[in-house]
Amino acid sequence: MATARKTRTMNGQANGQIGRMVDLDAGTISREVFVDPEIYAQEQEQLFARAWLFIGHESQIAKSGDFFVSSMGEESVILCRDRQNEIHVFLNSCAHRGMKVCRYDEGNTPVFSCPYHGWSYATDGKLVGVPYFKDAYKEKLDKSKWGLAEVAQICNYKGAIWATWDKTAPSFLEYIGGYQTYLDFLLDTWDGAGGETEVFGGVEKWIIPCNWKFPAENFIGDRYHNISHRSVDLVGFGPSGSGRRDNQEREGATALDISFPERGHGTLAFLRPDDEILPGYQHSKVVSEYFAHCEAERRKNYGQWSRLVPGPGTLFPNMSYLPRQPRTISVWHPRGPNSHEAWRWFLIDKNAPAEVKEFLRHYYISYSGPAGLTEQDDMENWNYAHNASQGVIARRHPYNYQMGMGFDAPPVDTDGLDMPGQIRNVTAAKATEQNQRGFYRRWSEFMSAPDWDALATWRNGKSQ
Repeated sequence: MATARKTRTMNGQANGQIGRMVDLDAGTISREVFVDPEIYAQEQEQLFARAWLFIGHESQIAKSGDFFVSSMGEESVILCRDRQNEIHVFLNSCAHRGMKVCRYDEGNTPVFSCPYHGWSYATDGKLVGVPYFKDAYKEKLDKSKWGLAEVAQICNYKGAIWATWDKTAPSFLEYIGGYQTYLDFLLDTWDGAGGETEVFGGVEKWIIPCNWKFPAENFIGDRYHNISHRSVDLVGFGPSGSGRRDNQEREGATALDISFPERGHGTLAFLRPDDEILPGYQHSKVVSEYFAHCEAERRKNYGQWSRLVPGPGTLFPNMSYLPRQPRTISVWHPRGPNSHEAWRWFLIDKNAPAEVKEFLRHYYISYSGPAGLTEQDDMENWNYAHNASQGVIARRHPYNYQMGMGFDAPPVDTDGLDMPGQIRNVTAAKATEQNQRGFYRRWSEFMSAPDWDALATWRNGKSQ
């Protein structure tokens, strides 16, 4: 309680600074937002305790008793399926003295038992076992009041599990708004037929010594940094063996930056002029025929939407993803102002042939993650950027987010596609920072708004 009181006490002073630190009219952001301990502490209470956060995937808890330990901000949580096959998310903390009741990453169990004093909990969160209940408590302890703390709301959207601690938060679908259109490209099967996807190969986890916001803003729409991946492009590293597939799909396409500043989400996309099926995935007959079939089916199931080639995106605040091969989900778990823990899930169609899954497994881990060619480039950038935010002199100089400000962009011809969001045609300009500005606009609102009545700015009917 002392920590919470301290955070709330300093909110008044910190909130007054947020407007100066995130100056969207000038297009500048103070380096302090990445390194200041008080701002970081405020994030835990104002942001991570109120936003919808990605927890895991239902395929990780397929059977009754299955569990997966995840995080919500700095809090350890348990995603599990109870005996009635209901999905829950609990705080991984015993109600007696706070010890973790689950110290394994994943598995199956009938109960969660605290190794400190032995209290045990069923998979529905109820307290079911208390040592010396008769002798020490005289059977007076009301077990119904001492179960595991559960999230206020949970949502299973196309297999992806989301949760929030705030009972006053809007529903998940209202929280994402029109961004649902772009999230579907990640969670749908490759053929667009609405089948099941699954997580395969486990979850990669590693520590990156930088603030969590650096990768979040990178994935939300940083086209500008492709010089960092020049070596990957030059060696022709990609699933087709002839370069990154997304480079092939960009040829002749309209480049779009799509932002939802009132919600903080953003993504990149390319709109192709036709539905040509590009060659690729030629590693074996089984693999090439599978993807050729899937891409033909996408044209049938998506219609004109099959022309949209989705790029990387971030669903505010800290879930980022790549929607096509590699199809991955990343969560940037904060671990102090100067560090975060990166988690990477790999998605695949559940009914894909074994040879296809094995091919993608090799490609995914060589492309993404701590040993992936592109991720190594990114991590070096983020680490140096974070270090450059800590110096006494460096913190006097804000970062520049002015790209695309005050410049008219060519109109976007979507050929009748009702594309939600604030869309900017950057085909000629090559890049803009509208998505990053939208991200920090929303971040500053969370850091200042007293409740969800103030945060749900879209309810005035003016935004998607």
